[in-house]
Amino acid sequence: QVQLVESGGGLVQAVGPLRLSCAASGRAFGRYDMGWFRPAPGKEREFVATIACSGGSTRYAGSVRERFTISRDNAQKLVNLQMNSLKPEDAGVYYCAADKDLKGYGSRWPADYNYWGQGTQVTVSS
Repeated sequence: QVQLVESGGGLVQAVGPLRLSCAASGRAFGRYDMGWFRPAPGKEREFVATIACSGGSTRYAGSVRERFTISRDNAQKLVNLQMNSLKPEDAGVYYCAADKDLKGYGSRWPADYNYWGQGTQVTVSS
């Protein structure tokens, strides 16, 4: 079992940066692939970025590639999402999620994730 708590959301002007963090509790954090997701039209949630349990593999949605960076610190049980050049369409609630099934590559599918945080709101003003 793992609990996830997101932080760092807030109001930011377009093209500005924001850094989200996800703190995990529980054991074996280093064995979980982790991901960040947000709501999308027609979907409950869409993947934003994922990182494998080792941190060696990352994946990004096309809409955020080159602007967002996901990273993790297994010793601190943290996953971060650095968001740069924010756009109004990036606004929404961002959720951190953990996949305990040892895939090792960071699935893009929300259904593959077993644990979810409560989310943190990101608002981007134009």
